Amino acid sequence: MSTMTDLLRELEHKVRDLEQTARKTGQNLEVALAPLREEVAKLRRAEDEGKKGDAEATEERRGGERWARVGLARAPGRPTALDYVERLTENFVQLHGDRLYGDDTALLGGPALWQGRPVMLLVQQKGRDTKTKIMRRFGMSNPEGYRKAMRLMDLADKFGLPVVALIDTPGAYPGIEAEERGQGWAIAESIQRMSRLKVPAVCAVIGEGGSGGALAIGVGNRVLIMENAWYSVISPEACASIIWKDSSKAPEAAEALRLTAPDLLELGIVEEVIPEPEGGAHTDPGAAAQALGEAVSRHLQELSGLSAEELLAGRAERFRVMGEYEER
Repeated sequence: MSTMTDLLRELEHKVRDLEQTARKTGQNLEVALAPLREEVAKLRRAEDEGKKGDAEATEERRGGERWARVGLARAPGRPTALDYVERLTENFVQLHGDRLYGDDTALLGGPALWQGRPVMLLVQQKGRDTKTKIMRRFGMSNPEGYRKAMRLMDLADKFGLPVVALIDTPGAYPGIEAEERGQGWAIAESIQRMSRLKVPAVCAVIGEGGSGGALAIGVGNRVLIMENAWYSVISPEACASIIWKDSSKAPEAAEALRLTAPDLLELGIVEEVIPEPEGGAHTDPGAAAQALGEAVSRHLQELSGLSAEELLAGRAERFRVMGEYEER
């Protein structure tokens, strides 16, 4: 996209698509539409006034895109992890419990056939309606969820099953009962255990990827992200509340965090951005699932010929080289 006018036309097209989807399905898509409309209005003012140079306009445009993508990652009707599991797998056997405290309803897993390939699934499920979202705590896991994930990682190593993780969570559950049962320790142990997998691990951020709640099952040999998903150490709202004491500054926080798929690819945090249908994955779940399935299968195939030692070394090197700093 080379000009502000091009972006304005694209965003106007996205708004029309979402409005049409809302009318056809009866869904309330205001969460996704509000930031897009705000950005359209901002770009129209800038275009009319003609006061901004190309460089400044480009930076403002990208900042608006970041917050708009956060809205699309949360759009009502966006496919959940189980929607993808139902479209892309067969013979999924969900295994329950951490063998210590209980079962977690936000982090699910078990063996399955991913487009014909035996794998061990780890998926974060937000829920599809109000009742199931509350039951699954909007995809926020308790410690037993991460301990269950570690149990499944042990089984994956034992039976030689590649691990496929679908990440979609605003973060780990922040309730006091989770802290009492060792939330931070469970996340740290899960990160450590996943880093030691002797089988291939492919992770895909399909919606929100918030903080340690996402990283706990995100230590893969390859990490992919859907085009309108985000992945960050903190959500924009939480960041704004901490930095500015004002959660309404979330759009500014999103810009500073550089949490969108293009940002993460540029920074080397992810290996691939998986394209979504125009308007977002919720406009055509079938096409979104097809793109996700193809990308995950391709990376699994590329990793299938590597030895356990090569997988361990590659995973360690992948995370060691992240980040840049300057000495002053």
